[in-house]
Amino acid sequence: MTDRRTGRRRGKPDTRAAILTAARELFAERGYDAASIRAIAARADVDAALVHHYFGTKEQLFLTAIQVPVNPAELLPDVLAGSREGIGERLVRTFLRVWDSPVGASAVALLRSAMSNDWTLRLLREFLTTQVLRRVLAAVPLDPAEAPYRASLVASQIAGLAMTRYVVRLEPLASAPADWVVAAIAPTVQRYISGELPRPGPDRSDAE
Repeated sequence: MTDRRTGRRRGKPDTRAAILTAARELFAERGYDAASIRAIAARADVDAALVHHYFGTKEQLFLTAIQVPVNPAELLPDVLAGSREGIGERLVRTFLRVWDSPVGASAVALLRSAMSNDWTLRLLREFLTTQVLRRVLAAVPLDPAEAPYRASLVASQIAGLAMTRYVVRLEPLASAPADWVVAAIAPTVQRYISGELPRPGPDRSDAE
């Protein structure tokens, strides 16, 4: 008599890889918030319990799927500790400490991949939005109407710094001491977080 097993796969050697593939697809397609563990399990054709078994929480699965070298949850408490007026400086200093360290090479590789791969770009956008900027802005009392603009402005400054210093390696910024970079850029980041902003103009689609 043959042993015929039915139902979803229950821990084959390729199960972990299948879950990661499904997670990357759904996080990119639907975004972090809308991609549920149940939906990822269904896409991978496994039980939802297996997803938790291999990866723990949805956040841990997301970080594994995108292959980020550090977990922002471990770094942001230091950024958010202290005065509101110092968040910009602490954010830029923490960013430089990570990207100037040995793990920075992995971060550069991820950014390069995002520039040439639409799926990776979507995942990186979700990572910045949900794992970094959302946590930073949640710690700062803001007008809800302004929060998305402030988040995208902060991202533009940090992403621009990453590209210029670590990918393009434009001198003299590429070799500038960290303290100089913090002093030059942190005030702009702080203004985006808590300073006065112009009123948002019409949506670009309104002008078309």
